[in-house]
Amino acid sequence: MSFYGHKPHFLEACFLCRKPLGCNADIFMYRGNTPFCSKECRQEQIEMDECRKNKNWKLSSSSSRSLRKSEAEETSPNKTVRTDTVAVA
Repeated sequence: MSFYGHKPHFLEACFLCRKPLGCNADIFMYRGNTPFCSKECRQEQIEMDECRKNKNWKLSSSSSRSLRKSEAEETSPNKTVRTDTVAVA
């Protein structure tokens, strides 16, 4: 909520650089309701989202691998543990 109880409209400023969006200016949208002042700002946000998505994916896959490894280390040394991937059709 801003000054005098005026709630700002989501199309008043660029989501990335916070530059005010003009009345007769082009607005570049991303993911439905996220406004940007230029193609460059929108593309930068897209690239940041992709990096964040890829980083989360890599973290989740590496953490699951380390979990499987720690589970295998906890088993007795006399047992054989297979950690292969099985595809079922």
